[in-house]
Amino acid sequence: MPKKLFIETLGCAMNVRDSEHMIAELNQKEPYELTQELSEADLIIINTCSVREKPVAKLFSEIGVFNKYKKEGAKIGVCGCTASHLGKDIIKRAPSVDFVLGARNVSKITEVVDRKHAVEVDTDFDESMYSFGDYRSNPFKAMVNISMGCDKSCTFCIVPTTRGEEISIPSDLLVQEITKAVVSGAKEVMLLGQNVNNYGRRFGSLEEQCDFTQLLRKVSAIEGLERIRFQSPHPLHMDDAFIQEFASNPKICKQIHVPLQSGSTSLLKAMKRGYTKENFLNRCEKIRTLCPEATISTDVIVGFPGESDADFEDTMDVLEKVRFEQMFSFKYSARPHTEAAEFKNQIDNALSGERLTRLQARHTQILDEIMDAQLGKIHSVYFDELKSEGRISGRSDDGKLVFVKGSEELLGKILDVKIIKTSRGALDGVLV
Repeated sequence: MPKKLFIETLGCAMNVRDSEHMIAELNQKEPYELTQELSEADLIIINTCSVREKPVAKLFSEIGVFNKYKKEGAKIGVCGCTASHLGKDIIKRAPSVDFVLGARNVSKITEVVDRKHAVEVDTDFDESMYSFGDYRSNPFKAMVNISMGCDKSCTFCIVPTTRGEEISIPSDLLVQEITKAVVSGAKEVMLLGQNVNNYGRRFGSLEEQCDFTQLLRKVSAIEGLERIRFQSPHPLHMDDAFIQEFASNPKICKQIHVPLQSGSTSLLKAMKRGYTKENFLNRCEKIRTLCPEATISTDVIVGFPGESDADFEDTMDVLEKVRFEQMFSFKYSARPHTEAAEFKNQIDNALSGERLTRLQARHTQILDEIMDAQLGKIHSVYFDELKSEGRISGRSDDGKLVFVKGSEELLGKILDVKIIKTSRGALDGVLV
């Protein structure tokens, strides 16, 4: 009988892919069957996020729940970014944890699983040439890490501390991995990196010259691959050649994430983002001009230390000018090992909350207008997930979630859909 694995993944798409890698590696050692029932699992893994304070606080409460309800002899492992920055302190605070595995050490999962209180959190470890086992949670699309780590020094961000120096994975290995996924049924790939369009800055043991635009061209040449998505790019590396490739390459989905963080040039400087409000607006205008059908999403931090009323109004101004189709917005959260945590001019939590509420309320109005305008439009949708009550879902080329009535024979197909009902988060349609 195969052992049973319960795995909880917090955070970004890279964490989701890391979890898939761990599942694949464990299955190469001995068969594991995934379970949603904590009490029947032989191995329990929580793959953590440390970008904000809340997921870190959640970790130790989750460990308490796991320890209470796990069956006798079941092991608990803590992996990911929080594992990287807390390391052995996790076991000190929660001795029931059997092993700790950092975000840069995923390939070591089969080594630590049988070593009581093993801690592997080396952020200098280079996995860029490692060939992981094959596992994808959705057979119709593939997530592929094209780089690991981050060389930026954003004053609010802990990721460089938890994921280490940025290293790109050789392009031939990426083409091989994506080709393999396509052969097994995937028509769409999501390329992942902390700063995905900074690809090629540094390679491990190979001397290779390939930037992100060139990689996009290589990937788009893969026969049978029909859609390419990527996240998250950095505004600093959105040069004209990259935007031109995004706009003109028919395989690249017309959905792009452009993380703003703040609309204030002075705050962007304090954040060490490397661009100004004007630079950001210029890049978005270039995207809108060359590719009017593109959707633009963003990230925004409200209440960064020193944020004045005028700074916040700059953020509101960018929202009005760009009209983001999706926005991930949060109150600033001071993180350990970051410069901003030591800044003296921290913003009152209540004021940050008021600003966030105003920002989100305005974006909700914009989003309602955008989605309402979809009524009657026709989208090309890639169906990849079977839902309950005789429905199936997929994403349009520009990233909108679309539902239609249908069954599993639609899975893996790209079909035209006419929108007959709109809502803030998704669209309903009929096949045409």
